Amino acid sequence: MYRAPLSEIAFTLKEVAGLGQLQAQPGQEELSDDLIEAILGEAAKFAEEEIAPLNRVGDENPAQLIDGSVKTSPGWKDVYTRWREGGWNALTGDPEFGGQGLPNMLHVAVFEMWNAGSMAFTLCPTLTTGAVEAIEKHGSPELKAKYLEKLTSGEWTGTMNLTEPHAGSDLNALRAKAEPVGDGSYKISGQKIFITYGDHDMTDNVIHLVLARLPDAPAGTRGISLFAVPKYFVNDDGSLGEKNDVTVAGVEHKLGIHGSPTCTMSYGDNGGAIGWLIGEENRGLACMFTMMNNARLAVGVQGLGIAERAFQEALAYSLDRKQGRGVGSKTDGMDPIAVHPDIKRTLLSMKSQTQVARAICYACAHALDMAKLAPDAEQKKFWTERAGLLTPIAKALSTDFGVDVASLGIQIHGGMGFIEETGAAQHLRDARIAPIYEGTNGIQSIDLVMRKLPMSGGDQVRSLISEIKEIAASVNADNTGELGDLGSKLDAAVADLETATEWMLAAQADGKVSEALAGATPYLRLAGITLGAGLLAKGALASKSAPEALKKPRYLMARSFAETVLGESAPLKDDVTRAAEAILAFDAAELA
Repeated sequence: MYRAPLSEIAFTLKEVAGLGQLQAQPGQEELSDDLIEAILGEAAKFAEEEIAPLNRVGDENPAQLIDGSVKTSPGWKDVYTRWREGGWNALTGDPEFGGQGLPNMLHVAVFEMWNAGSMAFTLCPTLTTGAVEAIEKHGSPELKAKYLEKLTSGEWTGTMNLTEPHAGSDLNALRAKAEPVGDGSYKISGQKIFITYGDHDMTDNVIHLVLARLPDAPAGTRGISLFAVPKYFVNDDGSLGEKNDVTVAGVEHKLGIHGSPTCTMSYGDNGGAIGWLIGEENRGLACMFTMMNNARLAVGVQGLGIAERAFQEALAYSLDRKQGRGVGSKTDGMDPIAVHPDIKRTLLSMKSQTQVARAICYACAHALDMAKLAPDAEQKKFWTERAGLLTPIAKALSTDFGVDVASLGIQIHGGMGFIEETGAAQHLRDARIAPIYEGTNGIQSIDLVMRKLPMSGGDQVRSLISEIKEIAASVNADNTGELGDLGSKLDAAVADLETATEWMLAAQADGKVSEALAGATPYLRLAGITLGAGLLAKGALASKSAPEALKKPRYLMARSFAETVLGESAPLKDDVTRAAEAILAFDAAELA
């Protein structure tokens, strides 16, 4: 059973991630606390009562390819229809196309609940949101008029088509072709794999965003264009016409997210699928990155949602399962396993990792919102860069934590966790894809080190480090014994992060690209856990006057995370700055 942690969600939005700053911006007068509370409350109700019951259903009754079309799991179409009719798909959409124009921070908060309810179900609107943003930013007026209203409402859904069988994450090797027809349209041909919700029965139409090459395109990623390829053509009056030359060649059998159809899509088997250019020719990757960046934060939220669900079920089990007696127990018989120190340690670790993921994802959404609302070019640049810096951290750290927390949830359940009956195993199976798709977490580390750290000559990352230093100084000034030595441990981690950051920037300036890449993954984790510890500390300080029932767990999360996970900072710094020589000397072929 899932219960949305509304108080923690609202607290993190307001006190940790900066919702108050967003509400104070011009044009946000209607974004009141009452409105936010109402939206979160209704979202929680829908997640708990409608989406969460689908989770087991989708796992046990996967989407199937029948007679060339995908049939989704029992009950999914009905719940999706009610979800769409409730206006949830339009939450952040442009009001010009029927959207509600609400901020990303609310979008991320409600999507946490949807993903905790069922990650497989929520993947469908996750991709649609990205398609809407890509067409909004890069589509022609004609494309916007034809597709955006029904994509925004959720009456139609969208997909992202990048990966091909021979290419994987290497878009340089992309082979799908686009031939100009002469009337402004293009014939698309080729095959794409791993297409989430490439086909389904929940809506009447699917709008595919497909990367392909024009005949005279330059080699590599500089020669990729993006096209909107509808499953069904759309007539001038908005009605659906004939089916496009788009077919589903297969549906994958996967470790997890069984309810989400992962399709192999074929374009142009019968003469050519018709598509329309989004943005400029040979500039498709820039357009697709709009969608990918949206999706990367969304995947981080998947890790968060899974972690929250796994924690709740492990907590409930630990309070119900009786085994052994607690130290000093005066009760008759056995005690709940929740009283044992090792179980307490595990539960606290799960809780603190989940809260770190929440805080970082919400902070990333805040930066995206501020970039849109910033009053001048300088502030817009700052917040755009901050969102760019946080996106790979939010994606990678949150999905790593999602896997870790789901695994610990199985451990709490013991042998019963290995049995499918409890549902604990499904969380781990579902979570495991999140560190892989939308750019593996290794790719996120490369993005962080090679593209994001050098922004503004390194000043953006230095600004973030300074903010964490200020939090540490506030903890030290507070001098609350309940926080232990949180302040000093945070100081030490920030110093390690600062050293690793300057090393990374210097390595790139000196042309030592391989050395920087060798330390990219430990660098991302170091940055993530240091930022996460800072945000936990910020939450603890903001809870100083809160009722004990709210204050105590926030203090314990911050203190525990600092005393356990944050201890990794020095070894991670060494991994970044000293391990490259051994790593680069390794040759896998020598072990074959």
